[in-house]
Amino acid sequence: MAEDSDWMATATGAEAAGGGRPPSAELHPEIAHPARIYNALIGGKDNFAADRLVAAQLTAAVPEAAAGALANRAFLGRAVRTAAALGVRQFLDIGTGIPTAGNTHEVAQSVDPSARIAYVDNDPIVLAHARALMSGCGHGATSVTRADLRDTEAVLAAPGVRDLLDFSEPVALMLVAILHFVSDDEDPFGIVKRLLAALPTGSLLVLSHGSGDLVTPEQAELAERSYDPAAAGIHLRTRDDIARFFDGLTLLEPGLVTAPRWRPDTAPGPDADRLGIYTGVARL
Repeated sequence: MAEDSDWMATATGAEAAGGGRPPSAELHPEIAHPARIYNALIGGKDNFAADRLVAAQLTAAVPEAAAGALANRAFLGRAVRTAAALGVRQFLDIGTGIPTAGNTHEVAQSVDPSARIAYVDNDPIVLAHARALMSGCGHGATSVTRADLRDTEAVLAAPGVRDLLDFSEPVALMLVAILHFVSDDEDPFGIVKRLLAALPTGSLLVLSHGSGDLVTPEQAELAERSYDPAAAGIHLRTRDDIARFFDGLTLLEPGLVTAPRWRPDTAPGPDADRLGIYTGVARL
């Protein structure tokens, strides 16, 4: 489950481990991957034909899928700014995805340059892009670790996480659009509980999750089936099931809402309640 961990940046951003490595043989461009499908949905260029095919099938089933992905990305930025405004200076971002504008470290360190961000992902292409990003300057203490969300002990023990974050101080646990790739058999609720158990009081859970509640049952089934060729299937859950991830926590206003309705910078558009992704931020 967990694999090698790499420091990707020093506190000054002047160095990066692993620079100049040959491309990974594990990229498997013929197999669609959730991170690259998401990149295709938001209009990125870091994806392959297999990823674009799944994205096309998903949007054929649910035309709002691309708008939902963009709304999810905007939620991430607002949630990070909120966490930083509340004084949280440490972020554990699991399921990082391919870096693009408005990354967690960019948003957090624009508020406080001393903010520390530990990224975790299990996709080699994500690591390759992160390595390139972190080899430049202009960012503070940031690491990228290759590990699997389902192996929580390995995630928390990885040097890129353990040596960067101080778990005696509040941490924002970022689980943004990742848990719907964890099946019920893999115990997503237990995963979240184990991660939260490692965090002190005052920490935050930042979570978004795809749902089939806001589309027809036929659309939800087609959306899930569109991921059949991908490296990981998608598991849409009801709003009530998603709310279970926040059991025992205190949800910040406005609670568990669709992505455009979580503390929007501008008035949500007419499709705000049709985008099938719920979002929430809660305090431990």
